[in-house]
Amino acid sequence: MSVATMVLASAATAGASGASATYNAANAKLVPALYKGKTLAVATDATYAPDESMNGSTMVGFDVDLMKAIATTLGLKIQENNVTFDNIIAGIKSGKYVIGNSSFTDNLARQKQVNFVDYFQAGEGVYAAKNSMVTFKGFKSFCGLKVAVETGTVEQTDAQNASKLCKGAKKVTVLEFPTQTEANVAVSSGHANVGFLDSQIAGYVVSQSKGKFKLVGSAVNVAPYGIATPKTTAGAQLALAIQAALKTLVMNGTYKAILTKWGVAAGALPIGKIVLNGATS
Repeated sequence: MSVATMVLASAATAGASGASATYNAANAKLVPALYKGKTLAVATDATYAPDESMNGSTMVGFDVDLMKAIATTLGLKIQENNVTFDNIIAGIKSGKYVIGNSSFTDNLARQKQVNFVDYFQAGEGVYAAKNSMVTFKGFKSFCGLKVAVETGTVEQTDAQNASKLCKGAKKVTVLEFPTQTEANVAVSSGHANVGFLDSQIAGYVVSQSKGKFKLVGSAVNVAPYGIATPKTTAGAQLALAIQAALKTLVMNGTYKAILTKWGVAAGALPIGKIVLNGATS
């Protein structure tokens, strides 16, 4: 784990494309006393562009900009930490991190460990080498294939469960990697037949591959993303504060501007769906 940046989020850095975040006293009152006046450790796996990635020593991405805007709105200091995805929830539970901000799909299993503030929605996407003959028409299409995933993701679980749909010996071989970058290398090297990851990330990987990859099939399992906080009283109160800040950012245009800047506006949630623990499965 490496520390990427420490920031006191400001209106100058939080906004994008003509909109910027500003301090909101009413929202800030919701921050529990435990976290006031402190620098909050945020855990993010910066191998998931355009949501979160590293530009030299600086963490960038739509999740990063959005967290800065939330911090500005709430008057909080935050410190971004680049953490392997599978270690983030464990780090929140241990008290090492206060916030998990890393394209987490909100689901019932994870809700048992952390609170989620839903802020975005995405499906799951599949990509392959440009000359691949692989097609994707549902999880049965994975039978007999080597599927590259990042450890700890919903795609890992879904790919493993896909073997239950396979008949005979043609099971799914799930290749698990600590980072999405390593999973991408497995596909480009031919070690894996396909990469399986969140849909907008799959689109970005293909767009940045200089023609080496192509999308296969359509996105499946559209679900909300959530910003994670501890499963404690203070953690639940912080989640309410983050929810209020997100709604403020929707209303003042900053939310839309940030998503548009990073090319992910299609995943925007309407204000009525920015809820706590909104997953149903």
